[in-house]
Amino acid sequence: MTLEEIDIQLLVYLNSLGSEFWDPLWIVLTNKLTYIPLFIFIVFKIYQRFGVKQMLFILFFIALLILFTDQFTNFFKDSFQRLRPCREEYLNLRQIDIYCGKYGFFSAHASNSIAVSLFLIRVIKERFNSLFSIILFIWVFIFSYSRIYLGLHYPIDILFGLLFGIFSSSIFYAIYSRIDNYFFNKI
Repeated sequence: MTLEEIDIQLLVYLNSLGSEFWDPLWIVLTNKLTYIPLFIFIVFKIYQRFGVKQMLFILFFIALLILFTDQFTNFFKDSFQRLRPCREEYLNLRQIDIYCGKYGFFSAHASNSIAVSLFLIRVIKERFNSLFSIILFIWVFIFSYSRIYLGLHYPIDILFGLLFGIFSSSIFYAIYSRIDNYFFNKI
């Protein structure tokens, strides 16, 4: 069995676990606007820890990180041109009333959410087992899984999105640390 066949079978299995009763919940969970309270909490936590000036600097870096991961995700989607599962009629996925973009490899939802989460955990210097970190990882899991549940991404799209997000986060944290040490931690 090929990796592609495993990917398709896993998607079909996970998608088949859903039901019409739960579909509206997962449609809400895949929407970025649902997480505005979480984002406000994060901004408040950054402000509390660092103050206004450094908070704005951190938010600027997060915006650059999201822009970077989003643009690279679009580049990969346009280069690979792998149709989203919801566009593949032969898969016989459950029909869920949600916008289905054209290409899906790899997931911007997964890459952005893990990139921002890891960046924040490092910046705030949280332990990976802290409540803040656990909340962020739960968000990443739910946000990413919602894409499979709704038939918008194959599992491999999510996996590569997560890996790219981890990579992006590491690069941006390294750059952030150098600039932060120069401007904010001078002795």
